[in-house]
Amino acid sequence: MGVAGIVQKVSSTRGFAKAAPYVVPALDRAVHRLTRGRVLLSALLLPGVILTSTGARSGLPRRTPLACMPEEGGRSWLLVGSNFGRTGHPAWTHNLLARPDAEINWKGRDIPVTALPLAGEERAAAWRAVLVFWPPYATYQARVTREIRVFRLLRK
Repeated sequence: MGVAGIVQKVSSTRGFAKAAPYVVPALDRAVHRLTRGRVLLSALLLPGVILTSTGARSGLPRRTPLACMPEEGGRSWLLVGSNFGRTGHPAWTHNLLARPDAEINWKGRDIPVTALPLAGEERAAAWRAVLVFWPPYATYQARVTREIRVFRLLRK
């Protein structure tokens, strides 16, 4: 089993799901800040962005490091609101539902985007693609009764 297989196996565990929401984003933000946007630690395993959304209630900017699945040669990205298989939807998904205009930092560049929540066949097709891209999403979905939200970010 290669490094990717080990990481996928570890990331599917309940222990990882409990610790990761606290540890992974904090490390990502720190490394991203220290490298002036050149390195996103989690992107060593999966492509990643720093999403800057507007808080649904606060109206304040919220920066969240997230794994993403790039599409169409950098014209769009899929974001999966798995929350590591935890019960509730992650806060950033609420923010995008309330205010879909956002910005991502992709490979050190700030890009304005519009977030589209996917539903129906469009979501089903995207879900199939992300399961091939990162199989642990299936484990996360199996742990929860909610349907994991999937967004397509479109470059403005």
